[in-house]
Order: sequence, then structure tokens, then C-alpha cells
Amino acid sequence: MPKLTSVKVSITLPYIGGIEGTWEPDESEQMAAWEMYVELVTRISVAELKPGEGLLREALSSLHTLFDTTREILRKYGPSVAQPKGEDRISFGYLAVAILNTVLRPVLAKWHPLLLDYESTKDNTISPLEHERRWEEYEELRQVLNDVRRILIEYADLLAEVAGVPPLIVERKGKG
Repeated sequence: MPKLTSVKVSITLPYIGGIEGTWEPDESEQMAAWEMYVELVTRISVAELKPGEGLLREALSSLHTLFDTTREILRKYGPSVAQPKGEDRISFGYLAVAILNTVLRPVLAKWHPLLLDYESTKDNTISPLEHERRWEEYEELRQVLNDVRRILIEYADLLAEVAGVPPLIVERKGKG
């Protein structure tokens, strides 16, 4: 992996505003960025849920798995990926935890129990998909997931740059 000296960071996050500055990743951060990037781009987290597609439960579950994945990556690469580097004091660890705690945690803390409560009202005569579509919060949660998706794409693009790879996110045209 080629040595990257610095990358400009500009990502808007709920509750804290944004993180801006220059990140000077070391080799372990580049490797951690690659691993996190692969996890993000291979999940529903950065794929648009087109109208009529997907289950909200699956999308929330996919977002939830990013907590374990991030923890694994942070443990694997150790404290060095959390050490602030450069004048702007940005690190992989800081960005990863900021994404978890300001983007994913609030969404999951609110919507996971609400959806769980609604799912408990399902009877056996309709499919889980049809039941979800009847939920009065269905469209709002889809919009929230789309907002999260936009932030995760920004994060993924930054990770791709740090890892030294071109963006691998493919946007589909139309339905299906």
C-alpha cells in the first residue's frame, strides 16, 4: 500500500457539527481504513433502498453490525490508530468512534425498539415486508436510513482515499 502523507477531512456529523482538517494517516491507519471501507461498501449501509425494496429490520441490523466490526478493527490495529496525528489531531480511531456515536447510535437507539414494538404486532396472515409497509413510521425511518447512508458514503469515500483505492460504491439506476 503506497504511503499517503495526508488527506483533507470534511465530514458533517449530527450533534458535533463536523470534522474538518488534515489527517496524516500512518500505515496501520491505512490498513484499518481499508478494512472498514470493505465492510461499509459491502453492506446495505451505503446502498440506496429504492421504493419497495428491502426490509427496515435488515437495514437496522446491518448498521448494528458496524459496531462489532469497528471494535474488531480498533482492537486489531491497537492504540496507534487512535493516536491523534498532525496539527488537526485526526485519527482513524477518532473518526470511527465519532461515526458510531453520533451517526449510528442515536438512530439505532431510537428506531430499533420502535420497530421491535411494531414487529410484535404482526400476525401470521401477512409477510414481514407487508407488515413493515403498513407501519405509520415506515417512510420516516426510510428517510432516516437514507440520511445515514449519505453520511456513511462521505465516510467511505474518505476511507477509500486513505486506503489508496478508487471509490467502489456502485449506484444503481432505476428499480431492480
